[in-house]
Amino acid sequence: MTDHFIEDKTNKVTVGTDGHSPAQKMDFNDLKSGGFIKQRQKDLFTVRLRCPGGRISTEKLVEISKLAHKYSKKGVVHLSYRQSLEILYVDYKEFNDLVAELEKIGQKVASCGPRVRVPTACGGCEYNPNGLTDTQKMAEMVDQKFFGTPTPHKFKTSFSGCPIDCSRTKEMDLGFQGVVEPAWVEEDCTGCTICAEACKEGAIESDTDTGKPIFDPMKCIYCGDCIRACPTEAWKPARYGHTVRVGGKHGRHPMEAVEVCNFLPDEKVPDAIRLTVEWYNANGKRYERIGTAIKRVGLDKYLKHMEPVFGGIPKRLTERAYEG
Repeated sequence: MTDHFIEDKTNKVTVGTDGHSPAQKMDFNDLKSGGFIKQRQKDLFTVRLRCPGGRISTEKLVEISKLAHKYSKKGVVHLSYRQSLEILYVDYKEFNDLVAELEKIGQKVASCGPRVRVPTACGGCEYNPNGLTDTQKMAEMVDQKFFGTPTPHKFKTSFSGCPIDCSRTKEMDLGFQGVVEPAWVEEDCTGCTICAEACKEGAIESDTDTGKPIFDPMKCIYCGDCIRACPTEAWKPARYGHTVRVGGKHGRHPMEAVEVCNFLPDEKVPDAIRLTVEWYNANGKRYERIGTAIKRVGLDKYLKHMEPVFGGIPKRLTERAYEG
């Protein structure tokens, strides 16, 4: 099909003509799957770089800047919405040279197409005061274990460190959002009412006589604001984990992900991804996102497949009634 926005009406280019490798015809779609995305300008491509969690060392960033200056016809890079660095306006005849120089600094090219994509993540608990989980560690794990795994269509993962959800887990094929379950220790409480003031969800109200908290677990979003605010540490973390969401996507036909598990511990995240990809490959049709596959096959079928990972995780550890 002709694309009238592309100046060059062909859909293939000959790569490997620089003496480094045998010349071969490459389809634009094949190049895109490898991280080389055709631009509308003749012979020019965007080269997408692999930056899991949006993190890159300063040393590598300097070297990438030099290569972008050398190979980009306009000397520019683009920061994609999925935290990748993209070198723009690269002539396809220089792909091999650019990739060779990227390899020297330990930088890999990303990929598009029907596979597990580079994970995105916020700063998490490493340095963000709101962070509850180590999102960067999780993103690195996904990149090492699952990146490039074939799937029926694109498969995007993300990690948010808290319920603010900067990484938009509700819009991902599989998203993990950090949560903490609060537990109240009555003997440490002075009835100062600060926790009720700190709770933006209205999950904590202060007893009118004692000032001690009356907790409504149905309103709690597990953000940990009460734990952070309590001056006597009467509110403590009972457990940390991830809220897991599956089946989301953005684009021209957005779909909100479904929450399928709460307080999944770090050590079970790899299995959750592995089994989800396994289910998707067994049930998804070609070019069908997992959210559409779940809608067609049934959420119950997916959850049954996930029982080895999700089963047995209690909704709440703290069953005690919080009464002042």
